[in-house]
Amino acid sequence: MAEKEKDEVRIGVFVCSCGSNIGGLIDVKEVAKYAKSLPNVVFTEDNLYTCSETGLAQIKKGIKEHNLNRVVVASCTPRTHEPLFRDCIKEEGVNEYLFEFVNIRDQDTWVHQKYPVEAFEKAKDVIRMGVAKASKLEALENITVKATSTALVIGGGVSGMTAALSLANQGFETHLVEKANELGGKLNIINKLFPTNQDASELLESLKKRIESNPNLTVYTSAKVKNIEGFVGNYEIEVEQNGKSTDLTIGIIIVAVGASLLTPIGKFGYDGKIRITQYELESKLRNIDVNAQNIVMIQCVGARNEERGYCSNVCCMTALKNSLIIKEKNPSANITILFRDLYTPGTYYEEYYRRAREAGVVFISYKLEKEPIVEEDVIKVFNEYIGDEMSIPYDLLVLSTPLIANDDNKELAQMLKVPLEENKFFLEAHVKLRPMDFATDGIFLCGAAKWPVDITESITQGYAAAARASTIISHDTIEVEGATSFLPEYNKNLCTGCEVCITVCPYKAISKNEDDEIEITQVLCKGCGVCGATCTNHAIIIRHFTDEQILSEIYAFGGS
Repeated sequence: MAEKEKDEVRIGVFVCSCGSNIGGLIDVKEVAKYAKSLPNVVFTEDNLYTCSETGLAQIKKGIKEHNLNRVVVASCTPRTHEPLFRDCIKEEGVNEYLFEFVNIRDQDTWVHQKYPVEAFEKAKDVIRMGVAKASKLEALENITVKATSTALVIGGGVSGMTAALSLANQGFETHLVEKANELGGKLNIINKLFPTNQDASELLESLKKRIESNPNLTVYTSAKVKNIEGFVGNYEIEVEQNGKSTDLTIGIIIVAVGASLLTPIGKFGYDGKIRITQYELESKLRNIDVNAQNIVMIQCVGARNEERGYCSNVCCMTALKNSLIIKEKNPSANITILFRDLYTPGTYYEEYYRRAREAGVVFISYKLEKEPIVEEDVIKVFNEYIGDEMSIPYDLLVLSTPLIANDDNKELAQMLKVPLEENKFFLEAHVKLRPMDFATDGIFLCGAAKWPVDITESITQGYAAAARASTIISHDTIEVEGATSFLPEYNKNLCTGCEVCITVCPYKAISKNEDDEIEITQVLCKGCGVCGATCTNHAIIIRHFTDEQILSEIYAFGGS
């Protein structure tokens, strides 16, 4: 390629039909034809699926045949596909940051389905803006940092034990921290597991034996993480155990702290004796201490209401399991389950529900507006099926209460610099695309710490989190995003040291050094732009989103 061609901005625009998602509303061929008329655009093409193998091959072909040094793809969403296109142009020798994604599906054809003419014009507008920015893009390099191949798992329940064992079995040095005096979490109080009816103690003992015999695993019980500093691949952790502190250098962290049980004080006459919770019933069943003949279970106690709007996921199956166990021991027992909705996902759990009905368990639906009334020896409930009130005698009342977030979740979240959702469970990066990840690199999540789940799901998520974590600590070095904020030397005289950027940074990537100067830890920065937007003197620059690049889009919007 001639020297002139190297300096010349040569942009290729690829417009995707996305099946009928985009092409079903607007004419992508005409959009691609319009893009060809824009400044610095030397090649355009429309594809049925640009993300397909054929579509990616066409991008590579366009780069090679037309000497493209910038690529714009107008298609669906960068959340799912930008890494794919970046890798594609990188393989053809173009810097991955010389790529611009224009979303003409989510932000255009999907939201303007009733206005095809306007959607067509909007597609032209946003592509024109994307091309303008692409002209101003600069080549960047990802940041490479050394990583230690050690792991920390916080929480020693079934999910945490599974994750720790998985990592240790792969040969990684792993540290497992549990705040209780023994491992196991809820397995220590559960009697049997649904739907297999396996003794919970069998699973727990099996996990404990494997942990004890694994040379790569160090366990800290009656312990707590006191402080966390550093970043992905290089976390400095302080663990306190029995008043003694241990300092660890860790590559990745898995949060598996589980959830707590709601104690229904003040609800339905709960007294912990003849009015108990499902988990208190588990203990009685384990000790063969259930002699009641008339048993009533009330579902959704403290859940699916104004205070706590979510379904706890495990309550219905727990009630079915315990009902069947009681029926097996005493077939003549009268068991009634008062429910609002029954959650039995999948054919396996649905069969479990059928078994309970066949065993003689009675199910009565009630509404939140007409909750059961608990009296001394009877429960009055309005039966939605018959449209009348019933009185049900009982000598044991069992309340199905939800799993709730731990009280100390907020404290741990602040140390980790990760978010909680509205119910104070930990919030993953994306429920579908990155369900085991946090937005912060190097920290992962599994089990009931993120949402109420059963034992099977907890184990699955434990393996999944370990698999995600191993992608980092299996390397001596790791690469992180190069599109970060920075304070260039030529702008340092603009900085007044007001520390606003330090205050607003959600990733704690900004601090002051020994010379009292603002310093940005690049590996922690996510390029969110909050610091640049709030910098009173505009000293901070956001790579890949510079003022010049953003303004070029704004000016292009007013073009034709």
